[in-house]
Amino acid sequence: MNTQQPLVQKGTEIQMPHSHARNTGTKLQPDWFEDIAVNRSATERRAATLTTRRTVKKEYQAAWLVKAITCIDLTTLAGDDTAGRVRRLCAKAKKPVRDDILEALGLADAHITTGAVCVYPTMVPYAVKALEGSGIPVASVATGFPAGLTPLPQRLAEIHYAVGEGAKEIDIVITREHVLTQNWSALYDEISRMREASGEAHMKAILATGDLNTLRNVYRASMVAMQAGADFIKTSTGKEDVNATLPVSLVMLRALRDYGELSGQIVGFKPAGGMKTAKDAMNWLILMKEELGLPWMQPDLFRLGASSMLGDIERQLEHYVTGRYAASSRHALA
Repeated sequence: MNTQQPLVQKGTEIQMPHSHARNTGTKLQPDWFEDIAVNRSATERRAATLTTRRTVKKEYQAAWLVKAITCIDLTTLAGDDTAGRVRRLCAKAKKPVRDDILEALGLADAHITTGAVCVYPTMVPYAVKALEGSGIPVASVATGFPAGLTPLPQRLAEIHYAVGEGAKEIDIVITREHVLTQNWSALYDEISRMREASGEAHMKAILATGDLNTLRNVYRASMVAMQAGADFIKTSTGKEDVNATLPVSLVMLRALRDYGELSGQIVGFKPAGGMKTAKDAMNWLILMKEELGLPWMQPDLFRLGASSMLGDIERQLEHYVTGRYAASSRHALA
């Protein structure tokens, strides 16, 4: 076993969501985003160099991977989801790392859990029951996920249903047509009504960036979503041909930063889709650290929408404490 100092001292509190004032939004202000220009080549170059110029090694890498676990929205969004699968996922969310690994890391008493469990609305009651007393919130996708092309009253009713069943976070999808046709007032009104329907539940606005065609559209959609009151902006549903990428994430973080400077309000960020490895988790943590700093590396402002990523993180942590790589099957999700 590795005998280095514990990553977290006993008694250290793990920050739980959500510890800051919610984004109340603003009126629609097109002058904040209509004339924006995004240099694609410069954006891609900045995103590429972030992960090559910065490295995190040894005990620091292990600590960052533990931090990544606390920011994961452990997710199952499959057509064959069952109550049993959701209960198993929740069990993993409550105990994401084996006890012997946590003991070797000095984290046996640190109460390490994932940031949330994310499911379809009909699976919310099973997740709420399975997570009772754990402090882990249930997030539910809604509003006709993933396409978002059902009538607005039905999408709002879906939000009401999920909140009524106990969801504390709602991941909504926008109408991409509003972005592609630059109908900002329609997009703003739609998201505002979804925020109102969410009530006390925190709302994450999924932009489905792979469908928006340009980075300029990504910036504009991000800004409108925040003006409409989104608590988080999220890259993807995980169902598009292209999901979370570092260049798209960089543009969204710049929009988030600009919104904060203009409005004085704080908004979180969630990349989702296509992230499967511990290295992916490290890359996005580096992006958050470089662009926004330490406050945005906490679960109340940063989430990773993933499932299989957790297994690889646990495998990397086992390698850190033993010096040996285990078979992936030793770290199954459920």
